[in-house]
Amino acid sequence: MASNKIFRTGPVALSNTLTTNILNPAAASGGVNAGSSAQYIVLRHIRIVNKTAGAVTCSFWLGATGGNVAGTEIIGQGLSVAANSFIDWYGMLRLDAADFLVGGASAATSLSFDGEGEVGVA
Repeated sequence: MASNKIFRTGPVALSNTLTTNILNPAAASGGVNAGSSAQYIVLRHIRIVNKTAGAVTCSFWLGATGGNVAGTEIIGQGLSVAANSFIDWYGMLRLDAADFLVGGASAATSLSFDGEGEVGVA
């Protein structure tokens, strides 16, 4: 993975729509022998920050665009973030061009999402 580049995404306010696309790597573009190759993301850290005076929950899924299908839950499902606090997630989650990190919060713009990892060419 020496050729991968470090990247950061966010911060972005989570909406209260649980089918919001949050993160997806770039897909291939162009015709044969033209354009760019598809990319992938290795997500290593996520921070969810609660800026309100009350607990707020967040939920995330990994799958198709706008999808929150049972069995695709990941990172948190109704995960409670305490008032004026944050939660850190550390791992190694690969997202290919067809993978979408989808999710949201129980209250609009109460939580912010920030992530770090690597981006590479598939």
